[in-house]
Amino acid sequence: MNRLIKKGVPSLLTLSLGLLVISMFQGCHSSEGKNETAAVVDEPEPTEVFALQKGKLSSSLRIPGELVAYRDVDLYAKVSGFIKSIHADVGTEVREGQLLALAEAPELNAQLAAAESKLKAQEALYIASKSNYDRYVDAAKTPGTVAQSMLEQTLAKKESDYAQLQAAKAAYREVSDLRKYLEIRAPFSGIISLRNVSTGAYIGPSGKGSELPLFVLTEQKRLRLVVAVPEAYTGYVNQNDEVSFTVKAFPDRKFTGKVKRLAGALDKRLRSERTEVDVENNDRKLLPGMIAEVTIPLPTKSNTFVVPKSAVINSSTGVFIVKVLNQKAEWIPVQKGLENGDQVEIFGDLKEGDQIMTTATEEVRNGSAVRSVKQAS
Repeated sequence: MNRLIKKGVPSLLTLSLGLLVISMFQGCHSSEGKNETAAVVDEPEPTEVFALQKGKLSSSLRIPGELVAYRDVDLYAKVSGFIKSIHADVGTEVREGQLLALAEAPELNAQLAAAESKLKAQEALYIASKSNYDRYVDAAKTPGTVAQSMLEQTLAKKESDYAQLQAAKAAYREVSDLRKYLEIRAPFSGIISLRNVSTGAYIGPSGKGSELPLFVLTEQKRLRLVVAVPEAYTGYVNQNDEVSFTVKAFPDRKFTGKVKRLAGALDKRLRSERTEVDVENNDRKLLPGMIAEVTIPLPTKSNTFVVPKSAVINSSTGVFIVKVLNQKAEWIPVQKGLENGDQVEIFGDLKEGDQIMTTATEEVRNGSAVRSVKQAS
């Protein structure tokens, strides 16, 4: 028994020593692995920056607009009467001065006859007084035959009759001009878009015949495209700029026009400027009242700083970009301009060559350390 125990002691001792060596080796290896992991975790990722440069950014503004007639007029009656004949209907294309309808007013004919009679009577009185004055003038050439007072009286009578004659002529012209208003004519070339009278209908400047216009005349071959440009974009729109637009009736066709009129003031309610675009419409496919989707090009007028949108921070206190200077982050307040895709104009206390953080977040605090950087590719 003792012999067996003595033989077993070296074996147990050897086994214990082997286990101790293995555990020490494993502990050492585990410690080295932990140190390597800690080293990897402690090393920060480099911050990507880019050098600020100026560029020219072109963008476009898409806003709705409305097509209106270049000229649109309601035609009413100037004098009372009845429609005698109609020479145009809805859809009729008319020329300037063309007769649209003819009215009749018997009382005007009577007034014209009376004015003409009075004019002829006054012409006769003037001829008589002028002849009488001329006789006195001839007689006065012989001294002592005609008193000066008689000569003056005949002259006054002649001048009075002449004034009455001019008044009679004016009264005749007035009635004659009123009769011309019985002819309803087109003030410009266009198309009749509405008709509210028929033959025999009563018309007049007041009363039942004046509630609705006789005709509505619309110029269609040239239209106005009216758009409201928001305040922020008014500085980019100028006269003669070409714009494009589409309408729902022709979704696959693009129309163009030129900016011709700018209101020069903002609408107090919408805070936008009324802008009118002239559109040629010779084929009359476009109709007044259509809603258009307008695309207005907005090219920048000068070189400005252009950065990716990811470099801009929109915080509750304002808009900023992060500049890296002397391994520190510096928040620079800026204002945004035009945007196009992932690019945006910025304006602020900046200069070319400034190192700007490509992807800026509010986690990078103002004044925090930036230990390593890399240039954006």
